[in-house]
Amino acid sequence: MSALAGTPTLPRTADRRLMTWLFILNGALMTCYAGFIVIFIPDQIQQLDAAHKVGNLAIVSTVSSIGAIIIHPVIGALSDRTRSRFGRRTPWLVLGAGTAAVFMVMLSASTQLWTITLFYLLVSLALNALATAQSAVVPDRLPRERFGAASGMLAMGAFIGMGLGVAGAGFFANSIGVGYPVFGAFILVAAILFVVFNRDFSSRELAVPPFRWKEFLSGFWVSPRRHPDFWWAFAGRFLLILAYQSVQSYLLYILRDYIGVSDAASTALSTPLTAVMLVGALVTAFVTGKMSDRLDRRKLFVIIASVIMGAALVIPLIFPTVGGMFALAGVFGLGYGIYLSVDAALMTEVLPRSGDTATAAAKDLGILNVATTLPQALTPLVVWALIAMTGSYVAVFTAGIVFALLGALSVLPIKSVR
Repeated sequence: MSALAGTPTLPRTADRRLMTWLFILNGALMTCYAGFIVIFIPDQIQQLDAAHKVGNLAIVSTVSSIGAIIIHPVIGALSDRTRSRFGRRTPWLVLGAGTAAVFMVMLSASTQLWTITLFYLLVSLALNALATAQSAVVPDRLPRERFGAASGMLAMGAFIGMGLGVAGAGFFANSIGVGYPVFGAFILVAAILFVVFNRDFSSRELAVPPFRWKEFLSGFWVSPRRHPDFWWAFAGRFLLILAYQSVQSYLLYILRDYIGVSDAASTALSTPLTAVMLVGALVTAFVTGKMSDRLDRRKLFVIIASVIMGAALVIPLIFPTVGGMFALAGVFGLGYGIYLSVDAALMTEVLPRSGDTATAAAKDLGILNVATTLPQALTPLVVWALIAMTGSYVAVFTAGIVFALLGALSVLPIKSVR
């Protein structure tokens, strides 16, 4: 039965089509995220003030991530209450993509730290609104036995998007006035095509509970006592994303300041490094998603992924070379591909309201998405503090190893999912 009460299960052909478009839309979303995080924003900030680039990047990244922390559950709750002939998610998918495209154009013309911070915040809010609506499509439209396959498709889209984002941003590194609008057009077209080829069910006939501010605000709190699995899953995602972000967000600066390559060479190396990670991830992502469905197991794959990711972060400590960074990318990609292939399925299954009455799926998934955006907010501050205290990225890699292993331990107490 479909996860949305009163909604018929999609036909098999529509199931496959929806999977394909989830792959495409998530790929477009990650193209923007990766291109901005790895190339565009760090380069813009370094051009403003190279001496204070680490601290300034921390400011910009933290502000945008705090905004994302707020927007995820709020848009999720509003999406759950949306009633239109286009469904609950379609209006937010289109609005998020369109708004992001507009502010990308504004961001391309920014030449001061405060304007970069402001417009990147607005872009992040819009993209995360889109991401929240997209995440609810899986429990809305697919049966539980397809969650793992859907998670694998989302993971594959994410990694291909990362590759396209870094390569595309590298191509436009010296002409961001063109690059940002191109990325904006890409996400807008992807969102429009998604809603055209995957029409949502009308939500006009769904009952809408009376709106009361107290109930609305209290709905953002999920009781750890009543729903401990929700919070253990939250902790696991938080720690693993923190391990990933500690390296990926500062890739350019790691290459320049830890490995010792030039600015131009570091920008050029970002694309092949991401490609190597992509290949490693694709080797495991889709196959692992299907395997987790077949075995009906999620936790085992998260633990395996965490150990592989932690081991990968040891490599640049032993080999602080370009070759060591390529080895890190390949091994880390294998682990991250395994993790992402089951992450969405695990998160969907621990929702407090999962099942046939998933009337608050987007809001609950929005809260879980905070486990992705909160590390993005904290990572720049953590990296900034570690470098300030030690003067080296060695502490950053060491912290990443600890985060990855703690992420593995965090999923062990989950009881509702194997």
